[in-house]
Amino acid sequence: MSDADSVTLLPAEADLQSVERLGEAYRRITTEVGKVIVGQQHVIEEILIAMFAGGHCLLVGVPGLAKTLLIRTLADCLDLSFSRIQFTPDLMPADITGTEVIQEDKATGARAFRFIPGPIFANVVLADEINRTPPKTQAALLEAMQEHQVTVGGRWHKLPEPFFVLATQNPIEQEGTYPLPEAQLDRFMFNVMVDYPTEDEEFHIVRQTTADTQAVTSKTLSREEIGALQHFVRRVPVADHVIRYAMQFTRLTRNRGVGVPDFIKKYVSWGAGPRASQYLVLGAKARAVLHGRPYASTEDVRAVAAPVLRHRLMTNFNAEAEGVRPDDIVARLAEMIPQDPQSLAEKKTLEPVFKTA
Repeated sequence: MSDADSVTLLPAEADLQSVERLGEAYRRITTEVGKVIVGQQHVIEEILIAMFAGGHCLLVGVPGLAKTLLIRTLADCLDLSFSRIQFTPDLMPADITGTEVIQEDKATGARAFRFIPGPIFANVVLADEINRTPPKTQAALLEAMQEHQVTVGGRWHKLPEPFFVLATQNPIEQEGTYPLPEAQLDRFMFNVMVDYPTEDEEFHIVRQTTADTQAVTSKTLSREEIGALQHFVRRVPVADHVIRYAMQFTRLTRNRGVGVPDFIKKYVSWGAGPRASQYLVLGAKARAVLHGRPYASTEDVRAVAAPVLRHRLMTNFNAEAEGVRPDDIVARLAEMIPQDPQSLAEKKTLEPVFKTA
């Protein structure tokens, strides 16, 4: 029995056209970004998956790997407004959200407060080195990321749609930084690891960036088209066993659950919450469409498991002492969780999240 066999809802012809359109847009975007960025294909794919699923991304990598350039290039290709916020220890919340100023009407002499929007009022917001600013300023992003609005002076101000926060962190230099609290980490759909380029990629990077030429990218999608495709991603059908497959990844990370493997109890202090299951399914839907399929499969869930879970697993001292990373734990879970529908159908009696007295 395949993933498609258990999907009772057949996609309409219009939906198939949307699949083709999004798949074509994905190929065009990667082509345009490739004019500026060499390599980093998995990073580009994961960012686009999060964008079309309506989520935010945390990019982790050492300096000099073109994280900022990649985000700016994507914003240009998607015809979206772009804003960069350089997080520093002296940055205040009003520097991000905006503030109210007193403005005088020259004709009448009347004075009134007028809201001056901050840099967060953009479609794509780059929060550069987000862990360099105090928690008070970091918290200013919480409402924006979750509600797509900011509250200033007791008034709500809606942010432009679509709205994405792409934050960067340096994994090496941790002195004088403020680690993001778990509540804010959980707001990021993906934690994307930006690694060093290969030798051939680095050769092309050096040759391309030291020449007297500048690549020009073309617009591929408008903000209206992106909004329509985001709604379409949520309409992608997903079989029950695929949802249960995603839930197994999340539930088996909780060391107090039933049937939790020994390595979870040994290495994990706290596991992922229900938002991880939601993002696993949404990410699987978006990935399936980007690859030209009108339904999500267990393979799609498996492909997005690491970026969804790596920042939601709190490892303990045992893991640190033995060099066990969250990615290693996710890989071991992927090996042990069955992918066939029959085995997953038997997982109906999962331990309830809330027990009644």
